[in-house]
Amino acid sequence: MRLLRENPDGVDVTIYASNVDPGAAALSVCDVSAIEPRYVDNEEYAQFALDFCRTHRIDVLIPPRRLDALAGRVADFAAVGTSLMCSPLSAVRALTSKVRTYEIAGAAGIPVPPWREASDADEFYAAVDELSRDGETLCIKPSGEYSAFGFRILDDRPLTLASLRVAPRPVASVEAVAGALRRAAEEGEFVPPLLVMPFLEGPEISIDCLSAPGGELLVGIPRAKQGRFRTLLDDPAVVDIARQLVRHFELAYLTNVQLRYRGGQPVLLEVNPRPSAGLFHTAFADVNLPWAAVRLLLERDSGLRRPPRLGACLAVTEAVMEVTPHRGDQAPDWVRRSADLVPG
Repeated sequence: MRLLRENPDGVDVTIYASNVDPGAAALSVCDVSAIEPRYVDNEEYAQFALDFCRTHRIDVLIPPRRLDALAGRVADFAAVGTSLMCSPLSAVRALTSKVRTYEIAGAAGIPVPPWREASDADEFYAAVDELSRDGETLCIKPSGEYSAFGFRILDDRPLTLASLRVAPRPVASVEAVAGALRRAAEEGEFVPPLLVMPFLEGPEISIDCLSAPGGELLVGIPRAKQGRFRTLLDDPAVVDIARQLVRHFELAYLTNVQLRYRGGQPVLLEVNPRPSAGLFHTAFADVNLPWAAVRLLLERDSGLRRPPRLGACLAVTEAVMEVTPHRGDQAPDWVRRSADLVPG
């Protein structure tokens, strides 16, 4: 939001934001906030978005989620005067599944880690048995787009006192995961496919990409993430991997590629057909990627004339800001409870 407001063209920007969570911090710092419908199908969500854009005369819609509901509706949004910033629906559908992503990327020659898909306890045991033969620590994650939710490192070692003295890790034993899969099957609960793969310990390389429709990479800014530190890497090799992926999937505007190193070589973790949560870090490369994307969408010209400044090391720290609490029925429960305690 800050980068859009502080755009280099000096354009006055009004930011509308919506979320299913009334307590989302973004709703307190945007100019106009709205609550999204929760647990609705793609058709209902798309209709909500179209109605919202029509009512508020939105110029540009930058969706960070529910892309599968919106990506195929560029013409529908254009009809209400809104330019939709999104990659093609075919890319969104492929990249929402990590299994499909690895299949397509591997076939295209992109390095991917070994992986297996498991939907029940037997498949899970078989995957663990096969992939653990090289002695690597394994992990699991849902195949779909769940951010970091569901990620676990597989560790059967007993709990030690030393492990209680350090920050907790998202750890689960093989037996605990298999038991959860068995119980879900017995109770008729839906089990999303799990990806079993080596746990890659090294720093994650997150490449924020700006590309033109059709998949031409204009800028790729790699961030090495290690603890609270971020380094803006000057690494053509990882940018080239991002370039291949952006071209292959024909990604457009703001997207993100994540890599980690295995055996000294970068391998693909995932491709996100949406802006990353850490996109604002790229401001330290002396570029304004969100505004460049808006210009590219509206004017077919990003306005970028210089390469990004790379090599900076950043420290991620907490920041505190004063916000205006929501009022009325849309206020989160904790705000309503606090208001009830105020006399008068």
